[in-house]
Amino acid sequence: MADKLGRNDPCWCKSGRKYKQCHQAFDDKIQAIARMGHTVPHRDLIKNPEQIAKIKESCKINIAVLDYIEEHIHEGMSTAEIDKIVYDITTDMGGIPAPLNYKGYPYSVCTSVNEQVCHGFPSEDVILKPGDILNVDCSTILNGYFSDSSRMFCIGEISPEKKKLVQVAKECVELGLKEVKPWGFLGDMGQAVHDHAFANGYTIVREIGGHGVGLDFHEEPWVGYNTRRGEEMLMVPGMIFTIEPMVNMGKVDIYIDDKNGWEVYTEDGLPSAQWEIMVLVTEEGSEVLCW
Repeated sequence: MADKLGRNDPCWCKSGRKYKQCHQAFDDKIQAIARMGHTVPHRDLIKNPEQIAKIKESCKINIAVLDYIEEHIHEGMSTAEIDKIVYDITTDMGGIPAPLNYKGYPYSVCTSVNEQVCHGFPSEDVILKPGDILNVDCSTILNGYFSDSSRMFCIGEISPEKKKLVQVAKECVELGLKEVKPWGFLGDMGQAVHDHAFANGYTIVREIGGHGVGLDFHEEPWVGYNTRRGEEMLMVPGMIFTIEPMVNMGKVDIYIDDKNGWEVYTEDGLPSAQWEIMVLVTEEGSEVLCW
């Protein structure tokens, strides 16, 4: 936690209330849990109501973009067309595509097909065909506030094996979400995700996970899904992070394309699936902000 405040000082959350009337008991509870040896969030990770409201406005654009893609994606479409849709709708609504030029990433969206795990480059040469499964990972900046989510899309008739993979990946997110509760731990969520994937014969990528988001594209905490209940960072009201396990049909091993340094593939060439939601921890449980 940041510097200690006096009881009558203005609260760090900028509510305008005295610390003793606002977040002092909250901070005391966090520090008591920290003294037990747990990892706890610092104040920078806890969003106030004004910030949350502005983050939700960013989320509206992200959801609208993915809704449009869901309605219009089709066989014969190139992934470059998806990139143009994302750019056009995002900017028309006043936002900025967060991936564009992020650490040198050259596109407005990530389109990952079949054995691509994530960070797939949109291309005129990648034409969607029956049997493909595709993750479209969309992120938006609006007035300096960030949103991030992704969905899977199935093109035409897909194999039963791919259909099951896509469905189980979605179920993993849903089961993880049920474990997002104030004063629980990220490991509670991570183990629920892990156990469901492995019960169905799948593996979950270890090197890439979810993350905090809202005031920046990628914030703490790093969110893994090969974790154990009661471990990882404490979840408290005001935290926002993504749940986005990358579920592999085959082995867990992945590699990054040497040519571009971005596109991630399964080592064994078998398909991978991922859904991503953005979650706010509330006093009562959780609220899904973006999907």
